[in-house]
Amino acid sequence: MFRSLILVISLVFMIIILGLGFGAFIFFKYGQGLPDYKQLVDYEPSVMTRVHAGDGRLLSEYAEQKRVFVPFVAIPNLVVNAFLSAEDKNFYYHPGIDPMGIARAILTNIKNYTSGRKLVGASTITQQVAKNFLLSADVSLDRKIKEAILAFRIERALTKNRILELYLNEIYLGFGSYGIATAALNYFNKSLNNLTVSEAAFLAALPKAPNNYNPFNYPQAAKSRRDWVIGRMLEDKLISHKSAHVATSSALITRKRKETEYVKAEYFAEEVRRELASKYGNQAVYRGGLVVRSTILPEYQRFSDISLRNGLIKYDRRHGWRGPIRNIGIPKDWLRALSKIPHPKALGNWRLAVVTNMTNIEVSITVDDGSEGLIPLNELKWARKWIKGERLGPKISLPKDVLKIGDVIIVEPIIVGEVINSVLKYRLFQMPEIEGALVVIDAHTGRVLALSGGFSYERSQFNRAFQAKRQPGSAFKPFVYLAALDNGFTPSSLILDAPFVIEQGFGKPKWRPGNYTGKFYGLSTMRLGIEKSRNLMTVRLAQTVGMEVVSKYAKDFGIFENLPIQLSMALGAGETTLLNLTSAYAMIVNGGKKIETTLIDRIQDKHGNTIFRHDRRKCDKCRTDFWTNQGIPDLTNERKQIISPTSAFQMVSMLEGAVQRGTGRMIRDLGIPLAGKTGTTNKSLDTWFIGFSPDLAVGVFVGFDKPRSLGKREQGASVAAPIFKEFMRSILSDKPAVPFRIPSEVSLVRVNANTGELAELGDEEVILEAFKPGTAPVGSEQQFDGSEEMPEKSNKIGLGTLY
Repeated sequence: MFRSLILVISLVFMIIILGLGFGAFIFFKYGQGLPDYKQLVDYEPSVMTRVHAGDGRLLSEYAEQKRVFVPFVAIPNLVVNAFLSAEDKNFYYHPGIDPMGIARAILTNIKNYTSGRKLVGASTITQQVAKNFLLSADVSLDRKIKEAILAFRIERALTKNRILELYLNEIYLGFGSYGIATAALNYFNKSLNNLTVSEAAFLAALPKAPNNYNPFNYPQAAKSRRDWVIGRMLEDKLISHKSAHVATSSALITRKRKETEYVKAEYFAEEVRRELASKYGNQAVYRGGLVVRSTILPEYQRFSDISLRNGLIKYDRRHGWRGPIRNIGIPKDWLRALSKIPHPKALGNWRLAVVTNMTNIEVSITVDDGSEGLIPLNELKWARKWIKGERLGPKISLPKDVLKIGDVIIVEPIIVGEVINSVLKYRLFQMPEIEGALVVIDAHTGRVLALSGGFSYERSQFNRAFQAKRQPGSAFKPFVYLAALDNGFTPSSLILDAPFVIEQGFGKPKWRPGNYTGKFYGLSTMRLGIEKSRNLMTVRLAQTVGMEVVSKYAKDFGIFENLPIQLSMALGAGETTLLNLTSAYAMIVNGGKKIETTLIDRIQDKHGNTIFRHDRRKCDKCRTDFWTNQGIPDLTNERKQIISPTSAFQMVSMLEGAVQRGTGRMIRDLGIPLAGKTGTTNKSLDTWFIGFSPDLAVGVFVGFDKPRSLGKREQGASVAAPIFKEFMRSILSDKPAVPFRIPSEVSLVRVNANTGELAELGDEEVILEAFKPGTAPVGSEQQFDGSEEMPEKSNKIGLGTLY
């Protein structure tokens, strides 16, 4: 008996020795050349960059893997417990591998194998970290051995909480979700702190096979897997019976983020992405987890898009109907034939349809969703045939003058819900060929508040506000006049409007500029030169002041870098961008202070450190934790003064006059203080309107991408100005009117609006003209300056308005 016991003990000892030797051999063989597990100590996963609008709403996300990193201390216990129950309940007790779990898995797999069920694994969370971070996903015995060795090493180098932090932030959970925080947002539109037991259990159910448990495609499988996790949590005593019952009894309700929760501003977002990549590189943008607060105001952006789009559509309709997309004859199955037609880009809310029948008063259509509709005759009246050479065909009397059966067209619902005998009414639509841009800038800070770079980003990603360089035409003239005002001229100075001939050099023809009207007006005030946009006066003034001076001002305002010293440049023959020109106008209304335009207010790294801030002013008394009883903060304005405030205000007043009586007068019926200038280049290739309120500068450009005439009768006043007007009406109509700020040095004197001389009794057209100290007409009696209270405005008094 004793000898038998000795034999058994010896045998067991030998087995242990052989086992240890075999283990050492395996460890030595597979432990060589493994990846350095110590890199996980300082590992930081790829995190997406998120860009927010001014109101905090999400604008865009940039990432190779969409992930929001959450430190372990910020992960709720409920979420941690759900994953431990589902993946590794002994996580806090094993050394990297779980012998008990392996034994359980072996016994389970014997049963599953004999019954034909799927085999189960026994990988711990630490092993999954080793596999996901340091090894490939190959299924092999070699890889499992290496995984186990690395798991032991990782457990020695990292704390349990750090291992769990890496796992929960790195793991892929389907639906484009990397990490638990992104998954919570994508599936439930919630932060981790707001998840219920049901929702946390569902996320914990995903690691094994996220696509198989996608709740949108396989709701029943997703619910069954969730319930299994809830059962494990109850078994592990991590939740109560009541919580488990409530969770399993509830439906698995997912909630995708609504489009309204995002700010739609593709042109703006792309410019932000470009700027971030330029500053920090693509690696930081797509992996660095930057948090960006942009300058965009969503309400302004929405009105900007609507105003620009409406203006382009109205212009397009004025120039006639270019015909249907194609004609498909009279097929047996209208809808099937229509489904084969490629959809034009940027359809948005517009629909593809085919004409199936018509009468003398309406057109019957089949829409691409299978519904039927009607187009009343009055919605076809605009569609006169476009004839090359800027001509239109005869007026529309019948639907057949426009359409034929089988025509594939684009239609737009007139009013959602308005029906005729249960059939929805539509209007005929065509995609404009014309393009344009609109930009809104805070005149005092340079913050870009809205940006529309074209009719549709889907149709064309080319940003016409930032990237398109075009001739500004007459929109540049104010800077010629500013150079004069800053060098001794006044708004009442007289300039000769008469024929002007420029010798351009040997062998070159003489240049004879002319006014748009083809007329000459003799001696006229500088104010009239701006208000009526007189070319001859502008060229003569530029010659008098000197194009070198004009070129310097153009550079100081950021319009042109090096404007050629040629008189034709005074009429806006150089090329610039809408952003640069609008920014220059902003510097007029802000009193002549230099601004730097920006789309970004602040950038923080993923640790919350501010690495960029547009507003660099220091404010020592702006700490909110000591707000009580502290003095009024004093923010030093260190912006460069590029022209005198008085010269700037004189130009504001003159441009307000352009809106009241000049080329921008179609805007004056808004009844709020606005100023601005139209711009139209030769042959109407480009049209502009740049204007401002006391605090906002808004620029509009309209033209074809491949330059061609917009039409003989089309100008900045007819194309661009209505877009500016619609936008300003949308954002300012319900706000109190704010007058333009008057510098204390300015004197306002009553003068004749046409002659610039002191107003006399009986003069019908009288304005308050702005003069610098010592330049007001001698003998003026009634004067106001910026230090005195202005007379209350009415429709017969005020800056640039008539008495």
